Amino acid sequence: MTYHPKSDFLHVMMERGYLADCTDYQGLDDALTNGVVTAYIGYDATAKSLHVGHLLNIMMLRWLQKTGHRPITLMGGGTTKVGDPSFRSDERPLLGPEQIDANIDGMKQVFAKYLAYGDGPSDALMLNNAEWLDGLNYLEFLRDIGRHFSVNRMLSFESVKSRLDREQSLSFLEFNYMILQAYDFLELNRRYSCVLQMGGSDQWGNIVNGIDLTRRVLDHQIFGLTSPLLTTSDGRKMGKSQGGAMWLNADMLSPYEFWQFWRNSTDADVGRFLKLYTELPVDECDRLGALAGSEINDAKIILANEVTALCHGADAARTAEATAREVFEKGGVGDDLPTLELTADEIGDGISIVQLIVRTGLAKSGKDAKRLIAESGARIDDAPLTDSGMMIDQATLASPIKLSAGKKRHALVKIV
Repeated sequence: MTYHPKSDFLHVMMERGYLADCTDYQGLDDALTNGVVTAYIGYDATAKSLHVGHLLNIMMLRWLQKTGHRPITLMGGGTTKVGDPSFRSDERPLLGPEQIDANIDGMKQVFAKYLAYGDGPSDALMLNNAEWLDGLNYLEFLRDIGRHFSVNRMLSFESVKSRLDREQSLSFLEFNYMILQAYDFLELNRRYSCVLQMGGSDQWGNIVNGIDLTRRVLDHQIFGLTSPLLTTSDGRKMGKSQGGAMWLNADMLSPYEFWQFWRNSTDADVGRFLKLYTELPVDECDRLGALAGSEINDAKIILANEVTALCHGADAARTAEATAREVFEKGGVGDDLPTLELTADEIGDGISIVQLIVRTGLAKSGKDAKRLIAESGARIDDAPLTDSGMMIDQATLASPIKLSAGKKRHALVKIV
């Protein structure tokens, strides 16, 4: 549909490409125009860091705050104990309370870089749904909340239907997830006057359930807004690479590797990524995205610098760019490459080159490392690496060695 919003927030969402669908454009636009709107996105604590796949909706919360509204980052201390079955082929592994709390502590580090938390009218809130889910009385919850849900309707949602159509089991535990997420929206509306839930388009069914429950129980009008599920122009899921997930925490992925991920964007994605992941004006994003030939590489460097500065700080972005220039243009080593530090005991009489390639993250397994060498994709100190049986001794590591996989992935190995 073509809707022309009055509110700054919806205008940004539509102009920059964040918006997939909305439950009530006019109603939400009016609410955004008439005062401060409180909105939330939920994050289950399934890992110690968020990854690039989460960055789209973190930027949505950032724009919400920049346009004068109040974001809530809802940590799933309660819902993580169940696991969201949406569009999954199997049940998520269940985590214990200590692991969930540790994951939440790791995830919180990222939000503080994108959002301003505090007590002001548009200051962000960090909440944990364990606050109201952990103490629920099962029979009371079934009677007061469960009666509002139709099993027939829940089975019709695509996120559940796709699992059942493939004749893959859906546990009763997982089936409760959408009820708990709906209850989150009800509680946030009751406690914090939250009127908007946002999420990826795979969350549409869960969001609609929350809106319906809140209308039935409290008779309040609330809204849902979803973002598109992004893939890169070559069809890969956003945030995935050969090395695994692109984490947002520096202790799980170095700022240099993060910078390099964006620098390696395909030409066709540059303009779109600039709009979604940076705050550059839309006209400038379009101009940079339209560049061709070698000039598009300059646009990719701008993209990498802007996204890295938001996530890791301007200094980290400058250092990453300087390292890239040292490595790629001058054939040097660079100061910011991912580094594997080994003790003399670890090296012993020698350590195999295959093991080093795996431990630096340049290959997932010994088999992958050997294939990389056999296909002439590996180098040591910029020289072709041809012997998968090579052993590296302590004398060789007296000064750092540089290992490379292809033209774009590098790591250092040194003795400490």
